[in-house]
Amino acid sequence: MATQLYSTTSSPVSRLVQDIERGEIGLPDLQRPYVWSATGARDLFDSMYKGFPVGYLLFWGTDAEPGTKQIGAGSKERVPRQIIIDGQQRLTSLFAVMTGAEVTHEDYSTGRVRLAFRPSDETFAVSGAAIEKDAEYLPDISVLWQSDSNVLKKTVRAFLNRLAEKRELDEDERDRLESAIGHVHGLSLYSFQIVELSADISLEEVSEIFVRINSKGVKLKQSDFILTLMSVSWDEGRRELEQFCRDSQLPSRSGASPFNWFLEPQPSDLLRVTTALALRRAVLKQVYIVLSGRDPDTGKASSTLRDRQFAKLQEAQQSVLDLTNWHEFFQCLERAGFRGSKMISSNNAILYSYAMWLIGRIHYKVPLDRLREAIARWFFMAHGTARYSGSLESQVEQDLSRFREIPDGDPDAFIAVLDKIISDTLTSDYWSITLPNELNASASKTPALLSYIAALNILDADALLSRGKVRSRLDPAITTKRGIERHHLFPKAHLARALGVRESQKINQIANMTLVEWHKNIDISDQAPAVYWPQQIAARQLDPDRLAQQQYWHALPDGWESMEYEDFLGARRQLMATVVRDAFVQLGTSDYHPCYPAPDVLANPSMRQGGSRLPLHKLIHAGLLEPGAILKPSWAGHSVTASVNERGLIEVDGEAYDTPSGAAKASGIHTNGWEFWSVVTPQGPVPLDKLRSEYTAETLW
Repeated sequence: MATQLYSTTSSPVSRLVQDIERGEIGLPDLQRPYVWSATGARDLFDSMYKGFPVGYLLFWGTDAEPGTKQIGAGSKERVPRQIIIDGQQRLTSLFAVMTGAEVTHEDYSTGRVRLAFRPSDETFAVSGAAIEKDAEYLPDISVLWQSDSNVLKKTVRAFLNRLAEKRELDEDERDRLESAIGHVHGLSLYSFQIVELSADISLEEVSEIFVRINSKGVKLKQSDFILTLMSVSWDEGRRELEQFCRDSQLPSRSGASPFNWFLEPQPSDLLRVTTALALRRAVLKQVYIVLSGRDPDTGKASSTLRDRQFAKLQEAQQSVLDLTNWHEFFQCLERAGFRGSKMISSNNAILYSYAMWLIGRIHYKVPLDRLREAIARWFFMAHGTARYSGSLESQVEQDLSRFREIPDGDPDAFIAVLDKIISDTLTSDYWSITLPNELNASASKTPALLSYIAALNILDADALLSRGKVRSRLDPAITTKRGIERHHLFPKAHLARALGVRESQKINQIANMTLVEWHKNIDISDQAPAVYWPQQIAARQLDPDRLAQQQYWHALPDGWESMEYEDFLGARRQLMATVVRDAFVQLGTSDYHPCYPAPDVLANPSMRQGGSRLPLHKLIHAGLLEPGAILKPSWAGHSVTASVNERGLIEVDGEAYDTPSGAAKASGIHTNGWEFWSVVTPQGPVPLDKLRSEYTAETLW
């Protein structure tokens, strides 16, 4: 007979809440991002009120010894008896609403989940400014579950008295309203079905069970599960990861911070780096083994083994989160010609290059100057060849395995391994065949194109027909409206009219684009290159040697302006690959010293997300928008009014929306919300799009 790996039971909400408060149930989502919208919590309470089923909760026993404390110096928290695998958002919503506890949202802001209730028609709503003023609503139902029973009576009495000031209430209606509120209070007795998995089953079995019984068929992410396990076994470490990621979003005005121009990491990203450094592995399951204290051979867990294994992980995480290490590493990316997130197509290339930097610095004691040169070349290779895409963990495991036979403390051996991998990857065939073929594309985030732009930075190239440098125009700390842009060498109109080329993929080929300063953009209309190019050369009056150098940097074949379009594209791809190769060679020379600002010199942050997805809370942080600001349509004929809450969400009729367009759609207008809404100010309405423009320093290239 097959062994049953689970047991079933039921529990009232009140007991679940008490078990969370006592630490019997681990609920990490009170600190980790709460991804449900407030409307999801509203719908949950509405379903419970109506007696509908709302799904089960899936727990996993921790196998913790009684009284076991969490990992970490001086920890007073004990390890929970159960952790929740499925149903975290439901349980978080229940606990947050019934206790009034704050949750952490996806943008790392904190706040309460406040629900209102209208007893007259037994309707739940997300509490907001309009509802607070409406006497028909009990604006915050959390007060109904306070431990003092007198609070419930006082709350009901205050609600009825306030409503009576608005309209007349007879005794029957008073009784009915009081009964409806009592029904809400009675939701603490609502019974949830519990499925508890045995503490003896493996991580793989937990994942398989989750997939099979989860109605959405969503695969349980290992990184999410490991962070959950960290929350209950090593909460201090998980908090450090979360805080580091939170602080990386904006520069600090009070001192050093993790902010940088390349990456806004997630906790799971840094956990991967820690795993690589501590265990020389890429598979996050290894962290589970460490945190659970399980012997890899017997599968048995013990607190002694757990503490011993944990010491290595703790030391590694301290190194990963060390700000000196963090910012020294980003100098490697600057050296490699990369100036910010717009030049990055793979965050994994950053993360695992950082892991290599840490291994070289901590385990092999490579001097900083030498390490900076080696990792700059490594990152250039890894990013340009998309090394860490596809079968990510397999590639990382393979790279890390190359160091297992090398004793720690040998910097020469470490550099030799890196150089060997780089030379085996960037062969002569790569430069002459692979890279030109990869430049046969039109996407602006193609790794091959980004390598070429990085090469221009390494070579300190001018923008075409200009004395301004590409490097300085791509500085992410400069907050001018525009710096540099990509420009068609064979104009679109000319290609369509004279050559019959109309497909955007052919028109926007990488090899048909070059970098020019926006304010000196070439006004060529639909002229053929053979017509406009001599005119532009004459107008710019550049020194012949400088012009020749620019033609090399920008990979312009001799007589390119008179070439057939397809021949021009093929010839230019080869020359672009040559420029990239020459820049890469320069990366390894001792006399190469790029002139970049120090990594701790930061200006106002530019918008690192796409413009349409800029969160409003960033405008609030920048002082451009105030919580509670009133929004009205910019267009005539629309009378809807909205407001911005403290989290940067837009509230319309009591519902909160995370984008301006979502709020506009809720008002019946399917349009760009940034253009639809204006902020009401004493000086008059200010379009939301104008505030966005003030915030962002969009650099077009």
